[in-house]
Amino acid sequence: MHYKEFRYRKLKEFFRAVKNNKMALFGSVTLMFFLLVAVFGPILMPFSTLDFGNVEDILLPPSGDHLLGTDDMGRDILANLISGSRISLLIGIMATLISMIIGCVIGIVSGYFGKRIDQLLMRFTDFFLVIPWLPLMMVLAAVLGTNIWNIIFVIGITSWAGTARIVRAQTLSVKERQFVERTISLGAGSKHIMLHHILPNVFPLVFANTVLVASIAIVSETTLSFLGLGDPSQASWGMMLHYAFESGAASAGAYWYYLPPGFCVVAVVLSFTLMGYAFDEILNPKLKGR
Repeated sequence: MHYKEFRYRKLKEFFRAVKNNKMALFGSVTLMFFLLVAVFGPILMPFSTLDFGNVEDILLPPSGDHLLGTDDMGRDILANLISGSRISLLIGIMATLISMIIGCVIGIVSGYFGKRIDQLLMRFTDFFLVIPWLPLMMVLAAVLGTNIWNIIFVIGITSWAGTARIVRAQTLSVKERQFVERTISLGAGSKHIMLHHILPNVFPLVFANTVLVASIAIVSETTLSFLGLGDPSQASWGMMLHYAFESGAASAGAYWYYLPPGFCVVAVVLSFTLMGYAFDEILNPKLKGR
């Protein structure tokens, strides 16, 4: 069978398995909904953090004019929520990509070369595994500044260690297989083997783990923003929660201010988590009977 046909058949089997898996289907549909809102929502319902309302518009409950009410500055919460979906998902996805790239490179290089390189890279990885991630993120965010790209960078470089460990373990298994030994005997270089033989075989595991890391990245952004270390110029869900509790909306009974962003964070994190576990079952033959 031609390689492209084989790859197409595997991809078709994967989508069929996702369709038949309730966790994967629920998570995918939920995430797709939020992605569509993030892409098209701000176009249909533009929002600016500088569009303040009048004094009589402050903390209005849900009504026909404002479906989810208004915040402490008189801004429409629904518009704020839709705009925040783009920022929160952007931070989560971009930080996850950084984490995946760093984890893949360190894991593959460490597992393939072994010996001193493995010892050095794994001790470096252990440092990020044992150090408390929240204080580290807080310190880095405070030092680098509360800019959206700095937040992405901070989350990305503090969440790759688990991926590196998983990739290293899989690389140790793959490099001992017969087809890799044959490729080495034919004179293939280390770069060629890692890119064309090791990476494709560890990628399914990396993909499933990356989906789980995305949920951690979104929770991390929400935590940093809630603690006041987010980008104040961007209306992320975390910043909405920060402003809601800072303004005393909870004590004032303005539930419409803090419940919607909290629900969105929980829904997106739940969708990523369900997809991660489901993809792990689908892509890992050892777990298909679980």
